[in-house]
Amino acid sequence: MQNGHDARQLYIDLMKKTLTASVYDESGWESVSASKNPIRNLILAELNKRAISIVKRRPLDSSSRHEGRDWPLFGYTMAGHLRLDNVQSCVDDVLANGIPGDFIETGAWRGGTTIFMRALLKAYGESSRKVWVADSFEGLPKPKNDTDGWDLSDVAYLKVSLEQVKENFRKFDLLDGQVEFLQGWFCDTLPTAKIDQLSILRLDGDLYSSTMDALENLYHKVSPGGYVIVDDYNSWPSCRKAVHDFLAARSLEPEIETIDFTGVYWQV
Repeated sequence: MQNGHDARQLYIDLMKKTLTASVYDESGWESVSASKNPIRNLILAELNKRAISIVKRRPLDSSSRHEGRDWPLFGYTMAGHLRLDNVQSCVDDVLANGIPGDFIETGAWRGGTTIFMRALLKAYGESSRKVWVADSFEGLPKPKNDTDGWDLSDVAYLKVSLEQVKENFRKFDLLDGQVEFLQGWFCDTLPTAKIDQLSILRLDGDLYSSTMDALENLYHKVSPGGYVIVDDYNSWPSCRKAVHDFLAARSLEPEIETIDFTGVYWQV
């Protein structure tokens, strides 16, 4: 029994290292497509169409990767080890205590965090829950107003197609009937999503409107004892404002816990 437990934890730890690309020194190289300069982004987008990428060679900073402070060149998630540890802790708790409901992430990028969620279900032999992957699969939307936050809609690095995310799941033998995809802007997909109950709601939409769309359409589906995780709470003021506006409007005062320099979570 102990050997089985050790093997399972070894698999989980290896998934964390692989999904964050922290086992590859070259993953420290920096893509210069990640920019808030719209003119440079247009040029880089044209190069991207020609399958040309520009990167800066630099050594992997293990501390930054652990905390999710950098954007990995070819990793599957920007979350870093600490936020993946948090996902595992929340999953462990809802499974141990029988908190009903599926898992969802709104804003998936390359799918890494949802791949990790599915890997945890696989490792624990849990077959009754689904992992929902909600994303436009074409990058961030343009901000609707100043409240929304920065405009990164032209950043090619953030644009990952549905086909590529599915392929990423497939690489780990985790693309199956327990994974559901919601393609489109949250305001269009989440109101009609056929999700009955959630035990983990993970938000990574960055913008005010994206965060609010997720909260307004999904928060009431989180079971008592379930978890809400907000990835960019301390990195995007617009995201943090959406969270507090939503909670204040409903007179909710959860005990918000810190994960790392940016992420937070609370139990419903």
